[in-house]
Amino acid sequence: MARTRTPFRLIPSLVALAASLHGCGAQSAPAPATTAAQESITNNQEAGVDEGGIVKAWGDYLVVLRRGRLFTVRVGDRDLSPVCMVDAFPVGSDLGTWYDEMLVSDRTVVVVGYSYRVSATEIGLFELDGQGCVHHRATHFLHSHDYYSSRNYASRLVEGKLVFYMPHYLGSYRIEEGHLVANGTLPSVRRYGDDEWQPVITMNAIHVPQAPHGDTTLHTVVICDLAQGTFDCDARGIVGGFGRTFYVSPNAVYVWVHDGASRPASDDAPATVYRLPLNGTSPSAVRAWGVPTDQFSFSEDSEGVLNVLVRDAGYGDWMGGPEHSAGGVALARIAPSAFSAVELPALAQDAYTPLPGPEDQRPLQNRFVGDYVLYGTGTTWGSAAEGTRAKLFAHPVRRQGDTARLALPHGVDRIEAMGEDAVVIGSDGSSLHFSSLSLDRRPRLVDRFVRPDASQGELRSHGFFYKPEGDREGVLGLPIRRNGAGWFHLRQGSAEILYLEVQDLRFGRLGSLASQDDDVDDDCQVSCVDWYGNARPIFYRGRVFALLGYELVEGVIRRGRVVEVARTHLFRDQQG
Repeated sequence: MARTRTPFRLIPSLVALAASLHGCGAQSAPAPATTAAQESITNNQEAGVDEGGIVKAWGDYLVVLRRGRLFTVRVGDRDLSPVCMVDAFPVGSDLGTWYDEMLVSDRTVVVVGYSYRVSATEIGLFELDGQGCVHHRATHFLHSHDYYSSRNYASRLVEGKLVFYMPHYLGSYRIEEGHLVANGTLPSVRRYGDDEWQPVITMNAIHVPQAPHGDTTLHTVVICDLAQGTFDCDARGIVGGFGRTFYVSPNAVYVWVHDGASRPASDDAPATVYRLPLNGTSPSAVRAWGVPTDQFSFSEDSEGVLNVLVRDAGYGDWMGGPEHSAGGVALARIAPSAFSAVELPALAQDAYTPLPGPEDQRPLQNRFVGDYVLYGTGTTWGSAAEGTRAKLFAHPVRRQGDTARLALPHGVDRIEAMGEDAVVIGSDGSSLHFSSLSLDRRPRLVDRFVRPDASQGELRSHGFFYKPEGDREGVLGLPIRRNGAGWFHLRQGSAEILYLEVQDLRFGRLGSLASQDDDVDDDCQVSCVDWYGNARPIFYRGRVFALLGYELVEGVIRRGRVVEVARTHLFRDQQG
């Protein structure tokens, strides 16, 4: 089933690739502790801010979203047994929705998808019973355009509040005297089974800047309180250019909007940064220069300062936009006092620190780790050329200091935190490299592990997980496959998940948990291409798992090796 979610210029053949390619008895029981108290199995950017993913933990159960279905697996009491399989769509639906993300809050499962037939973001609400089975409660549609991003996630969960982003392109709207005039319908909501749409946002909740730039887009942030068990939501809109980057801290939602060609040297500050507090107080904004690459270009520190790494030009989160940025690099530090709820001031030039930038035009990876912002270029969706090398740049964020330049014998395809230190992962065209990085007063490379004839099996941040077990000690997991372009994950699952032991930032190979041939006919009806990947390393309650497509494999670490002890098939084992 084809997806109109047109892949970016990097891989024009993906459109053709995408085109080629039930229920349980309800029983009531007390829910486990609140989601905030649950052990996280998701590689979230910010502590306390859960991100929409394909697998979540709920007490004694794992909940998995794949190919238009929800699966639950009991893992309590050393168990590993499938419990439930239900469709992610309402009974009788034929809307062809692409189901991408899932969140769990108490006993509520939220599934976020997009339907091109309805031209709406679909929010499915399900309820978990005490036996770990899932039951459909309601489905709602919100008029929007596709939220898809090659790196970012549309939804977040903060203290029981569902936060998600959706764009609405304003081709049938106009702006008169600073006000939005609708010639069509504002973003609206309807429940599945109902015909009538109700506005989800009012004109008073839409902010129109003094001089919008570029294509006019209504960037909508919706916040729903799931604790009430209903779908009562508050929406706020921002009019701006089509380019955007969406970031959520524990305190606020930030949306950086621009026309896709902002330049730090510009005099008219063509970008606007909006801050929407999660406590419901008034939004504020500041004009700025530059374009963040993705959500990892942002970090709100403990003093409320928003740190953002920007480049001269780019597209932000839009579709495959994160894979295309260019020009100089700068670090912006935006103090809370720079935002205004009344005027639209311009960020002072001294808020920017120009930084050395990569000399090539490959996709940029960036991440704030410890006291540093790290960045460099790699391959992402494409293929690395034989002998690929790169520089990693490390700049201190809150103190004066030079930017460190560290030469790597591989590209920078992934930057991940390991406590206050980091690991940089990338390909040299034939092998996959893991380089550990100490972020003391002076950044330095410590160790390297090389897996020959391999590449990343997943591109998204959730494909990686690091489980700390002490100071600079822990275990990491990452899906891998035989060498191939990054977009291969759309047509073939990861072959295995590689586990490495970390001791004083030095690597030791623990081995892999591998997939077996999976040729089961799952009679897939919707969402039949894994745009968000299908493999995850899972560390939960002292146990080690590997999600590999429909296979969930458990391993134990014995004498410095990970050894398989159990395996189940989410679909086939449900069939009997």
